[in-house]
Amino acid sequence: MTQILRIDSSSRVQGSHSRALADFFQTEWLAVSPGDAIVLRDVALSPCPHISEQTITGFYTPQDQHGLELATATALSDLLIAELQAADVLLLSVPMYNFSVPSALKAWIDQVVRINHTFAYDGQQFSGLVKVQRAYVVCAYGAAGYVNGPFDGFNFLQPYLQGLLTFLGIPEVQFFAMEATTADEATVARNLAQVKAEIQTAIAAR
Repeated sequence: MTQILRIDSSSRVQGSHSRALADFFQTEWLAVSPGDAIVLRDVALSPCPHISEQTITGFYTPQDQHGLELATATALSDLLIAELQAADVLLLSVPMYNFSVPSALKAWIDQVVRINHTFAYDGQQFSGLVKVQRAYVVCAYGAAGYVNGPFDGFNFLQPYLQGLLTFLGIPEVQFFAMEATTADEATVARNLAQVKAEIQTAIAAR
């Protein structure tokens, strides 16, 4: 059985293209592999707190030296990392907010990117420790041109997540980009159909 960890990050619940495409991905995946498990964490509806000074101190203090204060400060990080490490596949649904990821997703990232837990550093180079074998990222862009277009220099979302997930040790990362979500109805429908077809192809080829 494959376990998929799905992270939703759109502040919109109704009318969210990234959520809708993640729903489509999930439905298509389970149609092919009905015995697989989906673990959903919605970081927009149930936000992760920003890391504090005590959280950072706990990250860099060996766990056998944690007192109650540091154990409490890192408890959520422990939980989220365990959730991530238990997954075989990671599914992120991510709208672009102001050229990058939503702050709700960044707060989750800051909780799970942790030395000696999800990455290591030997004094010379980094290595990823995350056990997830494959990540799929569904991105939604309000305008067209962010992916290989005139606005690609403003697209900090995809290169950031590509670099981050690779850094953590995930060997395969695939993106699905839904652009021009604020365009006319025909354009939105055409772009939506194209991304759905890409998702179906990816699931069939996995």
